[in-house]
Amino acid sequence: MKLIQINKPILNALVTIPFVLCAFITSTVQAKSTAITHATVYTLTGEGTIENATVIIDQGKITQVYSSDNTPENINTDEIIDAKGRILTPGFIGSMNTLGLVEVSAVARSRDSKDKKADITFDASLAFNPKSTLIAYTRKGGITSNIVAPQGGEDLFAGQSFVVDLSGEFNSVTDRQNAVIVHLGAETKGSRAQKLQALDYKFEDAQKALANKSKGKKAKEAAKDKEPKRDELVINALLAGEKPLIAYADRATDLLALIALKQKYGLDLVLVGASDAVLIIDEIVAANVPIILSAIDNLPSSFDSLHANLSNMAMLTKAGVKVILAPEGDSHNINRLRFDAGVAVANGVSRTDALSALTANVADVFKLNSGRIQVGKKADLVLWSADPFELSTKVDSMWINGESVSTRSRQDDLRDRYLTKSDMPKAYSK
Repeated sequence: MKLIQINKPILNALVTIPFVLCAFITSTVQAKSTAITHATVYTLTGEGTIENATVIIDQGKITQVYSSDNTPENINTDEIIDAKGRILTPGFIGSMNTLGLVEVSAVARSRDSKDKKADITFDASLAFNPKSTLIAYTRKGGITSNIVAPQGGEDLFAGQSFVVDLSGEFNSVTDRQNAVIVHLGAETKGSRAQKLQALDYKFEDAQKALANKSKGKKAKEAAKDKEPKRDELVINALLAGEKPLIAYADRATDLLALIALKQKYGLDLVLVGASDAVLIIDEIVAANVPIILSAIDNLPSSFDSLHANLSNMAMLTKAGVKVILAPEGDSHNINRLRFDAGVAVANGVSRTDALSALTANVADVFKLNSGRIQVGKKADLVLWSADPFELSTKVDSMWINGESVSTRSRQDDLRDRYLTKSDMPKAYSK
């Protein structure tokens, strides 16, 4: 048999062709465009709510938002979904929880949210599990992305939060070390004053070090200066306003002390909990400080939170405070976020403000390109069966990064397994 020799350039080309075709096919699949027509669109922009609207998504972004008056007759997309008047909202954004870091709270080996040695540099995103069974369960609540918050250790700071999408893919961590977390307030041992003082000294020392460095030392002296340590770099980023300081506190005096630190050092401050915020609304509005809270926090959990009340969110939003909704508890309860919003509406919060507290406000505070249905925004969208704040409503369709995502969870699989009719015992059904 005679062998045919192929020169090297041709051989390389033949080997390359399948890979090129594969890459082309993959990119084509990823580039799938979708039109969602006849939808009631809550844009959370100046456009307000648009009836009978059409939203075009392509390459993971929102590329067009048409009202009924300017929708083209022929829509050229790979897929067209008729919403039939149903509600389309931005995907909800969870925050201040341990989703993907804790699988079973009672099982120590499934918890990665804290460590005794954790400090301001603690980056728990390295332990994030996108395949956690809680991810799909959380999607059932219309949540498409999340701000994950570590719980720290013995240090003043608990570490840094990070942003994830809930696609369940291994590249779902979209922003690492995006905010610094500190827990203040009552102490089991010692005084709350120590942490407030330590926080002030941290910023004061860092500010002095930066001032000395900028005075213009001689080249030889400057060369002797050591490079800033990792924790110093994080503090400097806070002073520069490059990262928000997320502070957990409830008592009015603690909140006022934090506002004073914001004004003294130019911090980008965000308060969490803030049960006493209703006592100092004017100061919070003047300082332009956002608040992350739970709308159903209506009973004191400590002497610091005596003013917890169902009406707090309404009072704050009406005064002009930017509020973010985040239910208290562990990762297993995040999908109830929309029910918190419903409780808020029942207690005086407008529907737009409640929806913004799940979407646009979170995006603004954490500098995310999502949270609104607007051209150029990330295509994280949810199509609902009815009013998203009602208990009986379900997610009909969901898109994360423009890709359709299932809301089927492990709970659904277990339900089907044990309800399937079979001659075998239910535990053996698949």
